[in-house]
Amino acid sequence: MDFKKKCVDILEALGNQALGSVEHDKAIKRYTIALSLDPSNSIDILMKRSKAYISKGSWEDALMDAEGVIELAPSSHLGYERKFAAFYGAKDYDKAYDALSLMFLSVENSTAEEICRLRGMYTAPDETIGAIDTAVHIISNFCPLVLIDVTIGKLHDAKARAGMFKSETPFKKLVSETAVTKIDEGHIYQSVAEYFKWMMFSHTWGGEEPTFKDVNLVDSIWELDHSPLNEKLQQFCTRAREDGYRWAWSDTCCIDKDTNAILSQSLTSMYRWYEEAAETVVYLADVQPFAELGALTNSRWMTRAWTLEELLASKVIRFYNCEWKLYLNDMHANHKESPVIKQEIANAMGVNPETITSFHPEDLGVREKLRLASRRKATVDEDIAYSLIGIFSSKIVPRYGVGKTVAIGELLENIVARTGDVTVIAWTGKSSRHNSALPDSLAVYSQTPYHPPSMEVSELDTRVEQLRGGLPREDVLAFYKQVVQFRRATFSDSCLHLPCIMFTVTKLGIQDTSGNQGLLYNALVPSLGKVPVGFRTADAITLAKPRKLVFVHPWLRSLRDRLDESLSDDEADIESNPASEEPEVDGNSDGDSDASSASTPPLHAEPIAQVDRYTQALQLIACLGRPFNALLLERQSNGQYKRIAAEREIIIPGVPYQTNPKNIRVRVLEIV
Repeated sequence: MDFKKKCVDILEALGNQALGSVEHDKAIKRYTIALSLDPSNSIDILMKRSKAYISKGSWEDALMDAEGVIELAPSSHLGYERKFAAFYGAKDYDKAYDALSLMFLSVENSTAEEICRLRGMYTAPDETIGAIDTAVHIISNFCPLVLIDVTIGKLHDAKARAGMFKSETPFKKLVSETAVTKIDEGHIYQSVAEYFKWMMFSHTWGGEEPTFKDVNLVDSIWELDHSPLNEKLQQFCTRAREDGYRWAWSDTCCIDKDTNAILSQSLTSMYRWYEEAAETVVYLADVQPFAELGALTNSRWMTRAWTLEELLASKVIRFYNCEWKLYLNDMHANHKESPVIKQEIANAMGVNPETITSFHPEDLGVREKLRLASRRKATVDEDIAYSLIGIFSSKIVPRYGVGKTVAIGELLENIVARTGDVTVIAWTGKSSRHNSALPDSLAVYSQTPYHPPSMEVSELDTRVEQLRGGLPREDVLAFYKQVVQFRRATFSDSCLHLPCIMFTVTKLGIQDTSGNQGLLYNALVPSLGKVPVGFRTADAITLAKPRKLVFVHPWLRSLRDRLDESLSDDEADIESNPASEEPEVDGNSDGDSDASSASTPPLHAEPIAQVDRYTQALQLIACLGRPFNALLLERQSNGQYKRIAAEREIIIPGVPYQTNPKNIRVRVLEIV
């Protein structure tokens, strides 16, 4: 017996030596002979032979030895350690995960030293799962609330998707591979994001599309009744599956529109869903298989309200014709990178091609984004406004049933309140019932607002020198301070608080009643000179009773822009921290203007050198001598104002030369 044990010990030592020398076959042979001599005390040798099998990739043999260890010591973690290594090496991650879990469960029965050894070698599953849960939570925050599992055709919310992930191979692989390395949060996040990546659908509705309720009534979208619209959804899911996606989203069935909170959250989150999606598929139902370049431009898809957001937000997009073939047979992985398609879209929209490929809500000015939306149409009136929530980074809450007027009014109100950009009031047409300063339709923004002619630096210098000494210095500086200290325009309870320069109308008459363009009025405005101001209004003005009318110059930001580059540090402080001494107001003002207001056309194109404050003030007054687009307002009995909408822009030739700035009235008016 002692001789047999001695032989076993020698064979085990020789096997260890061979294993250390990476001579796996020799080690396995010696361990096998040792086991045949004394199978009763074989745990250590089975562990070592299993390790040798793992090292040479003999996974099944390694597993047999691991099972032998478990049979001999079922409460020990050792057999599960080898079992995990074998399954992991064989890339059977489901079984590797199970073995890893049992290994850490069994190690609790081991010595403290063995527990420390194991935890030093492996990352515990609970630690990895904690990091995975964090990544899942982050990704879920910008994932759609509900997605279609295109492998089985069912809808799943975020909680269900997370549960499915933890039962599937990608999760178990991530836990298993992290066990033999260390927690890498970046790698974990990328792996989780890869599992949850999704494809978005962009299309035009064709009638009774399959709804959230419809899809939940069947076991799978593949079991929906045969109809062109159901088949459209099925084709989209097939496209997603063939492109390697597990998850897909369609606005037809992935929003529970009967639950207001979910509907509202979906509408306000949709821009980000398209932005974060791996790909967007566009189905052009009216583009035929052999259509030529220009078919996309003429497609109904290019006229709809929601598709503007879907186009601009998507990073990767591909267009398919009515037979689900690539538009123009263009094989680019991203049609935004296709020179031909990108240029066609840019031409159709009147934008730079780079806007198509790299749009961000802050990239375009307010007025330009309104222009892009001005010709879009929506089936539901309120969607004209709600489809722009993402493009404008707006915080309005969708409220269906309020009507188009209120929805548009709330959107424009929020834009002004957030940015201070008053180019939204540069329009002609009909006033909104929401607020008279706003239009009743976004269509007015297809018009190009008046751009005053630029003033050369030499001309400005000449005008300044003509004014210097001819105007009271204190009055000039006081006026300048008023304009510089003005805060941005804002809204409060649907009332516009508008900083502006006000010109009182002392007499109003009808100049012309001929033609089919309505009445032509002329207004006498002493502060603007002796020549009457002519204009046409959207609605007739009753002259039977006295009216308190004023013209206003609301483009103060454009006046200040001319001076921004030459502001001294003291003036810059005034800009960012207005003093307690405020200009005279007829209402409240709030906030400070930001860069978005730069979309107001600047009065001068060329920068000027730094100058003293008095010269800056003279420059400001000189700028007022340039033509500007005025608003016509009427004072109400409560001191507030209402806009009288004009059929054409009211262009004022400018404040007369040598007008004392003391007589130029700077106000904040409340417009309702």
